Amino acid sequence: MAGDAEPPEGEHYFTERPRSASRPVDHRFLYRGRVLTFSVDAGIFAAHGLDPGTDLLIESFELGPTDRVLDLGCGWGAVGAAAARAAPRGQVILTDVNRRAVSLARRNLRRNDISNAEVRAGSLFEPVRDERFDAILTNPPYHVGRPFLLKLLSEAPAHLTDTGALWVVGKGSQGIRFYQAWLEEHFPGTVEVAGRRSGYRVLLARRAPPESRNP
Repeated sequence: MAGDAEPPEGEHYFTERPRSASRPVDHRFLYRGRVLTFSVDAGIFAAHGLDPGTDLLIESFELGPTDRVLDLGCGWGAVGAAAARAAPRGQVILTDVNRRAVSLARRNLRRNDISNAEVRAGSLFEPVRDERFDAILTNPPYHVGRPFLLKLLSEAPAHLTDTGALWVVGKGSQGIRFYQAWLEEHFPGTVEVAGRRSGYRVLLARRAPPESRNP
């Protein structure tokens, strides 16, 4: 679901059943002292390997060892797999509307012997209805348009615990400054830039300001 590259002609990554011919290849990256190995494929975001925005998100997020985490728009599962390593006694739910991405993410969790995560198919928060998380991590599909992105951001608080945090990555050409201003208005006193590189920003928005979390 995530994305900063152009989708194949006639479809986009936010497609339930991509028409692109499957062309799986392997990709590896090092995280917390372990090489993680993934199958990636055409018809989903970052079909050739880890993109700069997702790389920065993985580098920037901070999780507790028992956190419950949502990887919203998981693609082939890089963020969710890293989150499962960062929260080894927690639980990670990966979701994507793209069925090929869901299949790949499940395969990649198995390939990396990750047992504290699962993958669900569906758009936005449909697969986790009535569930709440300590962290929501997302590199959203900016090409789908601003109304979709604002729907994602506006629905996120209902799926965060009282001390939960939303982590969003994007770059200037995707309007990340607009979304930062929107978050600052709707998550007052909690928004910060948690990571910055090559035009990308990772925005961190907390459900409650620090003084509310630590009375």
